Amino acid sequence: MSEEALRQQIQNLKKHNARLKRIAHDARNKLSAALDGTGLCLWQLDIPSGKLVIFNRRWGAMLGFQPKETKAQFDVWRERLHPDDADEVLKAFYDHIEGRAPYYEALHRMLGKNDNIKWVLDRGRVTEWDAAGNPLKVTGTHIDMTKEKQYEAQLSSLAHHDPLTGLTNRHALNTQFSRMKALGPLCVAFIDLDNFKHVNDTLGHRSGDEVLIQLSQRIIDVVPPNVVIGRLGGDEFVLLMPFLIDYPKVRIMMQAVLDAALTPFDIDNGHAQIGASIGIAQVQERDSFDEALTRADEAMYQIKKNGKQGFGLAG
Repeated sequence: MSEEALRQQIQNLKKHNARLKRIAHDARNKLSAALDGTGLCLWQLDIPSGKLVIFNRRWGAMLGFQPKETKAQFDVWRERLHPDDADEVLKAFYDHIEGRAPYYEALHRMLGKNDNIKWVLDRGRVTEWDAAGNPLKVTGTHIDMTKEKQYEAQLSSLAHHDPLTGLTNRHALNTQFSRMKALGPLCVAFIDLDNFKHVNDTLGHRSGDEVLIQLSQRIIDVVPPNVVIGRLGGDEFVLLMPFLIDYPKVRIMMQAVLDAALTPFDIDNGHAQIGASIGIAQVQERDSFDEALTRADEAMYQIKKNGKQGFGLAG
């Protein structure tokens, strides 16, 4: 082959190589864009070196980092695992690469920049082994699940809490009643507000809602943290108290709740004055939530009959 022909062949190979590089670069950009659009991060770990190859920028961005702000290394990923999840995640990872599980999968939290918490669904599988059967490379994906977990938490909160006041709702009160009853003594207080209709009629329902919100916070402030506070709806509240009914703290609490209701409320369009009538019942061994609540309601009704603004014990 002549020198000129050889030079021409080299030139053609360089052009072909440049073309292949452009095709690979274009394909990688398209892959990166497609992965970013789906929220996926594609990664590959070289096990011997601990080097991570991240095929798109989703992982760093997900954790709040700029490109090249953090190193793509296995140790960096491990350090970013949430302390409460790290042991379980690493066990799932090593169970796979050591042959005890067909693949690696973990839904867990990671610590992003400034220790912001992100939820991640992590999946991977060994894709290359050496001649001795030792794993060399693991390829997998990260998916940012933070919004889904936040939505799940919101749904759970709505299912168990009153949407206006944030207090425990009737369904959750029933569940808490069963749990607390199994643990020991329990009494139930049924609270019905006095003169609340007058607030709605004269100041409007929005002002009435503001009174309920403020009163809820006042009750939270005056009862111990082991007392469950709930709202049945309207102007009816319930307390689940893990005490015997003759325990002195019960009467002290009830007086504090009465005082909280009687203290005037400052609202946007004026002042509201209400009160409360409260009935308290000791939970018996065979009581359901509704049965205990009915006895507390009957004790509350006697307070209403006798002039309101007080508390009474079920007989």
